[in-house]
Amino acid sequence: MSKIPRVKKSAKSQLAESLEDLHLTESNNRTFNIQDSATTEPNSAPSIPTISGPNVRVTRSRSQKMTQDAALSTRAPVTPLAAAVTEPEAERRKRKWTIDDFDIGRPLGRGAFGRVYLARTKKEEFIVALKVLFKNQLMDSGLEQNFRREIEINARLEHPNILRMYGYFWDDARIYLILEYAPNGELFKILRARHHFNERESASYVAELVEALIYCHSKNIIHRDIKPENLLLGGYGELKLADFGWSVHAPSSKRRTVCGTTDYLAPELVNKRSYDATIDIWCTGILLYEFLYGAPPFETNPPNQEETHRRIMRGTFDIDPRYISPEPARLIRAMLQTRGSDRIPLEQLRVEPWIVQNRMMKTEIRLPGDSDNDDDDDDDDDENHSSV
Repeated sequence: MSKIPRVKKSAKSQLAESLEDLHLTESNNRTFNIQDSATTEPNSAPSIPTISGPNVRVTRSRSQKMTQDAALSTRAPVTPLAAAVTEPEAERRKRKWTIDDFDIGRPLGRGAFGRVYLARTKKEEFIVALKVLFKNQLMDSGLEQNFRREIEINARLEHPNILRMYGYFWDDARIYLILEYAPNGELFKILRARHHFNERESASYVAELVEALIYCHSKNIIHRDIKPENLLLGGYGELKLADFGWSVHAPSSKRRTVCGTTDYLAPELVNKRSYDATIDIWCTGILLYEFLYGAPPFETNPPNQEETHRRIMRGTFDIDPRYISPEPARLIRAMLQTRGSDRIPLEQLRVEPWIVQNRMMKTEIRLPGDSDNDDDDDDDDDENHSSV
C-alpha cells in the first residue's frame, strides 16, 4: 500500500526564499533575440497537453511524496500526469507568459548559466520545472547558437522518454524554459550513490534510451551528449533524455563539430573526422558499461584526457565478469566498434533478447529512497534536476 504523502513544513519558507532569489535586480538590459522556428509563436503559451478521464494515472508512492514535498501551498499540487488543462488552444496561443504566471518553489539544480526551479502555473496549477538562464552569461560565453538550437530542437520533440519543453519566454535579463518536471531527479546521482546498477535496471534504462534515440534519429536529430548527467527519471522511474544543448538537426547525415564529454567521445570525434548518428550508439555502449561496472570503460585514474583519447581510438577495454556477464558484454562490444558503420543498429538493439527479457515494468523500477529508511531522506531531495 502506498504511503500517505506528506507536506514539508518548510514549503512556505522555501517558496519565499526561491522568489527572493529569482527576482534579482535586472542589471543587464542587452537584448537577446530568440527566433523560434517551431510552430508556436515566439513568447507564446506552452503547448501543455489536455489530460483527463479514466486514463489519467497517479504516480508511485515515492514520487507522490516528492511532489507533495514540493507543494507550493497547503493545497496538493497537480502533477503533469494528472493535470486537466482545459484552456482552448486558440486562447493559449494568444497568451503571453511572464514570471508572474508562476508560483516559484525550491531550486532543483544549478549550473554555469542559471538555475532550475520547481514551479506551478497559477491558473492551471500545472507542475513544471522552470529553467532560468541569464542572457549576459550566455552572450559572454558565446553559446547563444547552442541555446537557440536547444529550443528549436526540443520544442519539436514529444516522446515519453524525452523531457518535454512546453514553451519559453523572456524578460530584459533572463530567459525561461518551461520544462517537464522529473520528480525522481538525475540518474547520475542515483548511480553515484549506488555505484552501479543490476542487469535488470541497466537493461531497462538502456531500452528506454534506445526508444528515445530511435525517435530522435527518425527526425534526423543527433543528441551528441548522452551521459548519466543528462538522463532524468520521471514519476514511475521512467527514463527521460534531457539537455539538447549540443544536439543537432543533421538531414545531410555527416557532421564535423567536436562536442560531448571526454569519457563518452566516439573515435571519429577524437580523430576529428566526419560522423553521423551512430555516435549516439557509441555513447549508449559507454553508458551500459558504466551502469553495470560503475565507471566508463576508457576512464583513466588519475584523469588524463590524452590517455583517454588514445584508449578510445584503440577501442580496447577490459570486461570484469564479476559485474558484466557475457550477454551485456557482447552488446557493449557491438556498440563500441571504432567504425560507426560496424555498430549494432538501434532497431536491432531494441529486440536483443537480453534487453527484452530483463526490461522491467515501470512499477518494478527501484526509485530513489525505496527502502525501509524512506522516511529519513527528506533532506536529500534538493538539487535533483538537470543542470543548467
